[in-house]
Amino acid sequence: MDFTLTPEQLSLQEAVRKFAQRELPEIAQQIESNDEPADHALRQRFGELGYLGVNLDSAMGGGGMSHLDAVIVLEEVAKISIAVAFPIFESCFGPSLAIAHFGSEALQQRYLPKVCSGETIVAVSMSEPNAGSALTDLTTRGEISGDKIILNGTKRWCSGAGHSEAYVVYCRLSDAPGARGIGAVIVDKDSPGFNFGKRDHHMGFRGVYSADMYFDNVEVPIENMLVPAGSFGKLMDAFDLERCGNTTMSLAVAQSAFDFVLAYSQERQQFGKPLVDFQAVQIHLAEMKMKLEAARLLLYRAVVNAESGLPSIGESSIAKCFANETVREVTGKAMQIMGGYGYSKEFPIEQKLRDAWGWGIAGGSIDIQKVNITSALVGRRFNQRAS
Repeated sequence: MDFTLTPEQLSLQEAVRKFAQRELPEIAQQIESNDEPADHALRQRFGELGYLGVNLDSAMGGGGMSHLDAVIVLEEVAKISIAVAFPIFESCFGPSLAIAHFGSEALQQRYLPKVCSGETIVAVSMSEPNAGSALTDLTTRGEISGDKIILNGTKRWCSGAGHSEAYVVYCRLSDAPGARGIGAVIVDKDSPGFNFGKRDHHMGFRGVYSADMYFDNVEVPIENMLVPAGSFGKLMDAFDLERCGNTTMSLAVAQSAFDFVLAYSQERQQFGKPLVDFQAVQIHLAEMKMKLEAARLLLYRAVVNAESGLPSIGESSIAKCFANETVREVTGKAMQIMGGYGYSKEFPIEQKLRDAWGWGIAGGSIDIQKVNITSALVGRRFNQRAS
């Protein structure tokens, strides 16, 4: 068991870090200011550098590398900004992986090369107004009619809604109750009858679009069925890998906050000496570092063990849950150490704290992850409807 990165991975990490620190801070600052995503030029730049679809098959334009390599790339970019890193997140850990695992060859050829070049972002659309954690309550329906699927319904909390070019839409494809009736189809943004509501604006996640999505007799070719009814379990297996992307984003925010406050604590002086010379600050820094190291090891375990397929729900949920809690704690401690300066928009910590909070909600809340962990421990799902 080796806990070190390979020379090739260290070189990759260093190359991405240098690029990110050199080219991305100004773009990230602009996104934070105007709350608009990065333009296509940045996505194309990512594609040229091989940062999109790092862990997708090279035959589809991907890097043909490992999930751990994708984590390395994503973390270094997300340290600068989660919004800047979002195209990498979606291409390496989002629904693109579901297409790679479950899509027909035709679907893979149609979407994945465009994802890897930066031409297309594919977002996942799961939640609805009355189906968030209770995802099997979703009501968006796809009626199969000849060679088409007719979609009707409303979706909510889709990161990328209105900005992404295509969507993996979880929907009810049969009359079977609960999970047994659920499958997924891919819907292009310009499909007639597919519309978006008013854009949401959140406490953090600036530059990441979200809006209600309305399907009014949207016709989708039957070839765009990603998985048929009865495939909910497969979809959630793929989503376990997306949770590893969420974990990476959490880790990146926490690590960058720690790096900043570690340097700050050695420069800022009070009572005639640097902050780091005070024992209370030393203890906070040590606690932050311990949590970061543990979060990284849990993430690496989940993605390395997933190389032979998809990660286990237990390992991915443990990693996500721990990282979600860690990023909230680390950014909070960083702000406390900095005092008023941490609360000021002139410094990056207040933004990182705002971004930190969202990851414990997105992709399945912290409490839901703990239920998943216990389910994995006892080997069965819990019926939340039972009294």
